[in-house]
Amino acid sequence: MFSGKRLTLARDRRGLTGIQLSELSGITAVTISRLESGQTKQPDDETIARLAGALRYPGDFFFKAAPEELDDNTVSFRSLKKMSAKQKNAALGAGSLGLELYDLVENDYHLPEPNVPEFSGGHEPYVAARLVRQHWGLGDRPIGNVLRLLESRGVRVLSLEESNKNVDAFSFWRKGKPFVFLNTFKTAEHSIFDCGHELGHLCLHKHAGPRSIKSAEMEANMFASSFLMPEHDVKAAIPHRLISVKTIIASKIRWKVSAMALTVRLHQLEMLSDWQYRSMCIDLGKLGYRSSEKIGVVREKSVLWQKILADLWSKKLTKEDLGKKLGFPYDEVERLIFQLAGDVPVPSPQKVQLKEVPKA
Repeated sequence: MFSGKRLTLARDRRGLTGIQLSELSGITAVTISRLESGQTKQPDDETIARLAGALRYPGDFFFKAAPEELDDNTVSFRSLKKMSAKQKNAALGAGSLGLELYDLVENDYHLPEPNVPEFSGGHEPYVAARLVRQHWGLGDRPIGNVLRLLESRGVRVLSLEESNKNVDAFSFWRKGKPFVFLNTFKTAEHSIFDCGHELGHLCLHKHAGPRSIKSAEMEANMFASSFLMPEHDVKAAIPHRLISVKTIIASKIRWKVSAMALTVRLHQLEMLSDWQYRSMCIDLGKLGYRSSEKIGVVREKSVLWQKILADLWSKKLTKEDLGKKLGFPYDEVERLIFQLAGDVPVPSPQKVQLKEVPKA
């Protein structure tokens, strides 16, 4: 049966209004509206072909079961205020597609079970960050690869290749499993901080309901700062009395964060006075560090997706085949794992060793 919700999902993913889709497809806006609402249950073949062509989705996509829609009250968006409704719907649509992708993957592979502590209340973010580090046995040292750490603790990570800076990242729990979507359009440092920020939401706000409130974002930011840049390590690595812009730029590499993020952390730890903090921010802004990192770090890659794609490749399957199996257009699969897998190794079938796979 034709699914109006899948038509809405595909339209949202392409960032189109009903009128824009009407203009592209030659189908009236009224017909599209009736299809999406379910008032028209079975369009003719020509209508389906026109909609599929305009949306660049396979026709079969619209005949799968209705997609699982994410409740935006349970999703933690990194930057809700800056998003338009169109961008928000597109991001939520990516979340729905991502769930289907992970459902397919988990049919064939044993992924790490979730091991993410939850703090339902009463913990300051910096305390929660320290407890998570203790729970995971991290000590106070910098984390070598935050993305891989999250994956190893059972967090399902996907990409939001939305080509805009208004959607930072978002996270949510689904059936006891934590999901994080990262906007890999941003700098590597920004994505690392987003990992910490979304981990904060997962740990602190699982049962908190709507989380667009400013205090929840501030808590997640404080959690990320404390988790990525532990107090003892920062104070041991940076001379208290000799902090300069040059020091910050050189030191940020240790924790793989942005210069601005480290500056904020130094201010939180009272290693910079209010005046010094404002001056540092102004100077870093003049050097272009508000929008980019002049001395950047290498983007972290997903070991999980590297292994999965390598295993698929060993079976002579590609991301395009994965898309066909899901009923997705190829570009949606590409966007969900964009920049996560990097250059996938191409081992011989005999050398594939994937601990999480296969079930059968």
